[in-house]
Amino acid sequence: MNEQVFKREKKYHISTYNRQPVEFVRGEDVYLWDSADNKYIDFVAGLGVINIGHVNKKVNDAFCSQANILGHVSNLFYTKKQVDLAQRLVELSIPDGKCFFGNSGAEANEGAIKLARRYGKINFSPERVEIITALRSFHGRTMKALAATGQPDKQLPFQPLPGGFKHVPYNDFGAIKKATDEKTVGIMLEVIQGEGGVYPADEDYLLSVQKYCANNRLLLILDEVQTGIGRTGKLFAFQHFGLDPDIVTTAKGLGNGFPIGAFIAKSDVAESFTYGDHGSTFGGGPAVSAAALATLDFIEENDICDRSKKMGDYLFGLLTELKDKNDYIVEIRGRGLMIGVEIKDLSAKKIVTNMLNKGLVINNIGDNVIRFLPPLTISKSHIDQLIEALNDEMSE
Repeated sequence: MNEQVFKREKKYHISTYNRQPVEFVRGEDVYLWDSADNKYIDFVAGLGVINIGHVNKKVNDAFCSQANILGHVSNLFYTKKQVDLAQRLVELSIPDGKCFFGNSGAEANEGAIKLARRYGKINFSPERVEIITALRSFHGRTMKALAATGQPDKQLPFQPLPGGFKHVPYNDFGAIKKATDEKTVGIMLEVIQGEGGVYPADEDYLLSVQKYCANNRLLLILDEVQTGIGRTGKLFAFQHFGLDPDIVTTAKGLGNGFPIGAFIAKSDVAESFTYGDHGSTFGGGPAVSAAALATLDFIEENDICDRSKKMGDYLFGLLTELKDKNDYIVEIRGRGLMIGVEIKDLSAKKIVTNMLNKGLVINNIGDNVIRFLPPLTISKSHIDQLIEALNDEMSE
């Protein structure tokens, strides 16, 4: 890589990332090129962001066209692109809902948490503000989203964290019932835990939680920051189960690389916010809203959700065959093109580095899970190359 870039990064950038020694300079669909013009197949997609491929012409043209007319005016004024996007997201997720925009998944989750608290205070009591979340969950790195996250190792360096959360085992409905009390306002879950190791929720669990929320006037809040925008084979993962959430959060793939996040809430919940209760300087600006609208158009016009399901099934099948041939793979988990492979007796971090040297970009969660989040435009031939390289790696 460019040694000057490496040295200047060390000098000027706060070191919170354990970066791979590669400087990427160009991308196209599922491919990346580094500063030495080496070509890679991308199975990370900017951590599940580039859902419809690098340098997607439809998205970039929409962003640039709008930016050349009007890029930003703040949310003190109306812009049509933002309203268009809000309507589109509502109609695609919670048809009787309303939408609010921020710039990231953490902001979307912060907004959902604030809204839930406001709802509890207005409709029940000042004490009804607690939210039950799951162990292994990940909801963001801002202080409140971190407090909601069920990973003590990520929380420990920043204690004391804001209160108002209880963490219970995932896929354990009984634990939710046991944790609920007069202070509980809602239950916040990922349909598939991404950063926790790619653990899917059981259908019976999700349906039981939804019924329990409805019967006890609790809010069902679904974090679809990583699972949304086609990643699992539906536009939102909750749609696989016919769920009816009160609040849904999304980000990552929504702008296909342009920063945007949003939460959508049922109207009776959304109306708990009034003027001045929440805000975002940049959220849902006209240029990024244009990019998000183009992303959704591309997904619909090219049957990307169906493609995600088919390619995900293909990858899952080949990984299963690989598992049957060796003892290193413990379990394969996920849905669509969000797949985690738990391994033993090998270092996931070392595999990631070795695969990078073979021209394949993957990433790991801890030292025992390899995660695949490729662009949803990935093809069978790309997947075949991945499996061949993984087979060689494990054989070695």
